[in-house]
Amino acid sequence: MGGKLARQLILRLTIWFLLTANLSLANIVIGVTVALLLPRGDTGRNDRLSEWLRVLFKVFASIPQAYAEAFEMILRPHKREEIVLQHVQPRRSPHLLFLDIFLITFTPKTIVLKYHEAGWFEVHRVTRGGPS
Repeated sequence: MGGKLARQLILRLTIWFLLTANLSLANIVIGVTVALLLPRGDTGRNDRLSEWLRVLFKVFASIPQAYAEAFEMILRPHKREEIVLQHVQPRRSPHLLFLDIFLITFTPKTIVLKYHEAGWFEVHRVTRGGPS
């Protein structure tokens, strides 16, 4: 049980620090407080550590991608918008689904509009080119 709690706290703090981009003492205290006060849900699923590590690697890899996309959108306007369906990996826990949504929404070109229980994300994305 202690390992699951530690993973939840690490995940919550990682997301907190990625969102706030602030490692001051006050922000660390606030982040730990928020991480401890958020309700802990027991999904009854044991996600594999390898899956968590893969998703967390993607989270950290998305940071330079987000900056690159932001600069690209500034230098070359993206005027075309589209809504696409993106497949969700089967049997994902709510925590991993949240991280999947976070990864898609973190980059400036895409945002998740809706999660379909049938295993799809509805994603809005902008691309270069004229209006569609």
